[in-house]
Amino acid sequence: MMRRLLKDEDIHKTVSRVSVAPHPPGSSEGTLLASEILKRFQQMEMDHTWTESLYATLQFPDRSHSSSLQLLDSSGLVLELLPLNPLDYCPYSATGNFTGGLVYANYGRPEDFAWLRSVGVSAAGRVVVMRVGGGVSFAEKVWLAERNGAGGVLIYPDPADLPQDPRRLGLNSQTAVSEHVHLGSGDPFTPGFPSLNHTKFPPIPSSGLPLIPALPITAAVAARLLSQLVGPSCPPSWRGRLPYVGCVLGPDFSSGRRVRVSVHGVMRPVLLNNIFSSLEGRVEPDQYIILGAQRDSLGPGAVKSGVGTAILLEMARTFSAMTKKGFSPRRSLLFVSWDAGDFGSVGATEWLEGYLSMLHLKAVAYFSLDQAVMGDDVLSAYTSPLLVDLLDAAIRQVEHPKHGGQSIYSHAEREGGSWRIMKPLFLNSGAYSFTAFAGVPAMELRFSEDRAYPFVNTPLDNVSRLQEVLGGRLGVTGRMLGELVGEMVLRLAHDHILPLHITSYAQAVLQFSAQLNKHSAELQSRGVSPQWLFSARGDYSRAAETLQRAIDYSDLHDPTTARFYNTRIMKVEYHFLSQYVSTMETPFRHVIHGRGNHTLSALTEHLTLLTSDPGRFDENRFRRQLALFTWTLQGAANALKGNVWTIHNSNNYAQP
Repeated sequence: MMRRLLKDEDIHKTVSRVSVAPHPPGSSEGTLLASEILKRFQQMEMDHTWTESLYATLQFPDRSHSSSLQLLDSSGLVLELLPLNPLDYCPYSATGNFTGGLVYANYGRPEDFAWLRSVGVSAAGRVVVMRVGGGVSFAEKVWLAERNGAGGVLIYPDPADLPQDPRRLGLNSQTAVSEHVHLGSGDPFTPGFPSLNHTKFPPIPSSGLPLIPALPITAAVAARLLSQLVGPSCPPSWRGRLPYVGCVLGPDFSSGRRVRVSVHGVMRPVLLNNIFSSLEGRVEPDQYIILGAQRDSLGPGAVKSGVGTAILLEMARTFSAMTKKGFSPRRSLLFVSWDAGDFGSVGATEWLEGYLSMLHLKAVAYFSLDQAVMGDDVLSAYTSPLLVDLLDAAIRQVEHPKHGGQSIYSHAEREGGSWRIMKPLFLNSGAYSFTAFAGVPAMELRFSEDRAYPFVNTPLDNVSRLQEVLGGRLGVTGRMLGELVGEMVLRLAHDHILPLHITSYAQAVLQFSAQLNKHSAELQSRGVSPQWLFSARGDYSRAAETLQRAIDYSDLHDPTTARFYNTRIMKVEYHFLSQYVSTMETPFRHVIHGRGNHTLSALTEHLTLLTSDPGRFDENRFRRQLALFTWTLQGAANALKGNVWTIHNSNNYAQP
């Protein structure tokens, strides 16, 4: 029924409407669009439709004092004022001026800064120039530059990463790419708690706000600067495709020149509106599957906000029509249009912060529809491991939008394996906060091409360019994406026992345990025993397997039994949120997907220092990291076991 009711043409019409003009939060265009979407939800005659409003602090360019980029001579006189578009900016950049030399740092990844240090090129006291991409968000680039002592940051799109031939559907050399630089999500002045209208807390700046100015620049401006650098040559893998530019690291200009970065922005409270519409479940209405999409965009936003909004509305209309034809979901469905996504999922994160204490008992899963169609060939799923089995089943049932007659699964197998579809959640994903902050299994799906769609976060992200990339197949591709998500939603809404892969995290910990075991002798010589972690991993694996066996041999049609097991299943993701770090200081508490010293990735990175750089290995810090991770893992195991009398503590120090 769902496949029959989903319509291509409605998706194309909505993307066209949403992306007709820029519609940032608080603008007249944004307010009008919000009203239209609210009206469309109301016309669907869902069980409940409502709006939740809040004020959040957003940063915009200072109209009275534009940002600038100047090239100075050795005496400090201005040689050249480099061209900037006053609308191009990095939301939440530090404001102010910085003057210094220039260092080229490739993508600004940790390994890029490590390589600079290895060849004696310091970013300290310099402006760092970095390329868009490399799997690193703008926020992460600026944070890493700041950690390495940089005084300012410039980020540009290189033709090697984003096509820049307008004749072949690419950027032009005069277009910059903009993105927020807050290393976090939500309102950065209310970290860890909601920015609701009735709260009167004084602002508390997030630790993820940068302390240095950052600007997006065009490829033409980058070429002008990088062509004047002198210093060591960069490695071949760092060479981009800027015309007439040799790859030099800096940090000096010819003739003693320097660059001055000036960023001017204003912070102001903006009224945001998240729009909700729901269908109530018939058996467990207090458990719900959430689908959401960003509505706002600083540019036209065909991909950034249009595609997600169009698929969201079409799926809401389809499921509403299904209920009128007899479909009766066991659990509730919640459809949400989020505000202020371009500023770091502000609307979504503030809602999560407001309901954090209950979501792990209510929210079954979240599906982000943001940027879901950037092509029609390659599917990527950025996901919690708990949803992997669900996705694997769905891709076997849905036809590939480009390769007719083949399922998405069969096409992926021909191209090297369906496992390539599954990818970890990333910081700028619309799904990330749901898992890393709130402990809700989440997924973001995306169709793309091998050749990158270059227009996201630019003024050129409009429906005509997207249609040209897709060969006029926007509606078809959007419908197939909606069908794929719909298949997973149907199972989550209908199955008596939630189809979440509860043993999946044991494998991630097992891989780390193997690395830890290689260093066991060295750690024990330092008085650090990994045995506790091995024990916790074993406890978690056994608890997950025991729970799965109990489910397999139970009468799942008994409502009490099903509810008992589902409640435990829904808590699995939540119990991987560390209870030993502050939500305000470390909002992404998830030990697998989060950020901070408590995470598995931080522990792994620190462990590698034992062989790569033993002098930097900090034994006390490692002990603390190991303890934080182990305690969280043991807590997750204990929670899966259930009652306290089924938990056997092996660390008995005395016999009665």
